[in-house]
Amino acid sequence: MGLAGGAGAALVWMLGRSWRVEWVEGEGGSAPGGQPDRPCIMAFWHARMLPLAYAYRGSGCRVLVSRHHDGELIARVIHRLGFLTARGSSTRGGEEAMRELLPWAREGGCLGLTPDGPRGPAERVKPGVLYLASRSGLPIVPVTAAASSTWVLRSWDRFRVPRPFARVVVAHGAPLRVPPDLGREALEGWCGRLEAALAAVTERAARRAGERP
Repeated sequence: MGLAGGAGAALVWMLGRSWRVEWVEGEGGSAPGGQPDRPCIMAFWHARMLPLAYAYRGSGCRVLVSRHHDGELIARVIHRLGFLTARGSSTRGGEEAMRELLPWAREGGCLGLTPDGPRGPAERVKPGVLYLASRSGLPIVPVTAAASSTWVLRSWDRFRVPRPFARVVVAHGAPLRVPPDLGREALEGWCGRLEAALAAVTERAARRAGERP
């Protein structure tokens, strides 16, 4: 698994070096060059994590990665790209992972989560990220990446891999500030707001990149 992690990171690096990465300025959350300019929770769809892993390489963000077998490989790859990890998800080990992430968030660390991971449904937000934002006080920044030419895998999320030399557009939307200490019902209501924000920023990036569905 260690060799696979190294090979995976090398592949991401080689692909990324060939891409033409363009940053679309948003209303806070990250700065050009892949460095978050303030503490936040970056939320992005599972299918679009690969170009974001390259774009934000070396940022030191802590990313929530599932305990599934494929999660172990992802954790090793992104660790080599300069990320920290917490293991868990909204379906397995989630409470432990949130307990690990909460102190980090309160200390002003940057976090990265896929609110539809690890097994979907695709592009449907689970409440874990809203819980973390409500308890930590950190804003959620919707982040995405789109590419002019992409391989689309036959996975549950239709995982997207930008082809070599593709134009890759990285974009982020306005921060969502979740009220403190929300109950379960209120958190569920915020899921739709985050879904809408992610859909909007993804559509904007896709148009700019000339991405096909």
